[in-house]
Amino acid sequence: MDRNLLTIGCALCFTTCGLASVAHAAEQTSTVFEDVGALKLQPVDDAILANQTGKGIVGDIISGVVITLLSQWQLPNGATAVASGSLAIGTNTPNQPNVQFNSTASVTGPNMGGGSGANRNASATGGQNVSVNGVSQITQVAGNGNLGTNQALIDFDASPGSLAGGSYNNATSAAASNSNGSVKASVSLANGGISISLQTPSGIATQTIAPSSALQAGKIAQLLQIAGNNQQVANQLQLHLQTQPMSASMLRQIGVLQALQNTVRR
Repeated sequence: MDRNLLTIGCALCFTTCGLASVAHAAEQTSTVFEDVGALKLQPVDDAILANQTGKGIVGDIISGVVITLLSQWQLPNGATAVASGSLAIGTNTPNQPNVQFNSTASVTGPNMGGGSGANRNASATGGQNVSVNGVSQITQVAGNGNLGTNQALIDFDASPGSLAGGSYNNATSAAASNSNGSVKASVSLANGGISISLQTPSGIATQTIAPSSALQAGKIAQLLQIAGNNQQVANQLQLHLQTQPMSASMLRQIGVLQALQNTVRR
């Protein structure tokens, strides 16, 4: 179990960090590379960027990673579906990563009168068929009085032990539903990725993290499809990176080393 979680966890870490760098590398505009005060900017071609390397777990910079996904759906009759998955990668001893996973799913209510808010005459479809390499956030809404949010957040923390705490059940999947199966919540860690799904009479909410493979690049996808009224839905993804505290001399040494390595490669 630990070996499988470590393999999946490191793949997710490098996929997520890699996606952010790919997005920046793609933004090339010839007109913006000009002198800015004393700073001279120079375009860098893809051949050079392809040889650049980053740092991951057990590297010189990133000492821990927590990836948390949370999806919530509240229907107007009080029924609520929640699913969450969290993957934590840290280091207990030098060069010895520790991986933990947590998955929970629940469906409660309804706790008041009224319907689910589903609109049989409304439809929101097609988004689940969109294939994007990188990060995608899709929201499709057909109805009135709805609130839907896709949110992805990356934050850094150099505080020792910032990844500690919290409870991890190391369950790679969880699922829940109401008595008639009309509201479902599930989370799964499988095939090198994490997936979360909520299904209600008024639509679906999903989140997917998939590492790169021979067939496609890595992706992070958030999807909301709401076909109803007065629905409150949220997809939230947080990538928390714990960085190693470094002295000024250490930062200079790393900079010189990377400059020498890039010079040798060229």
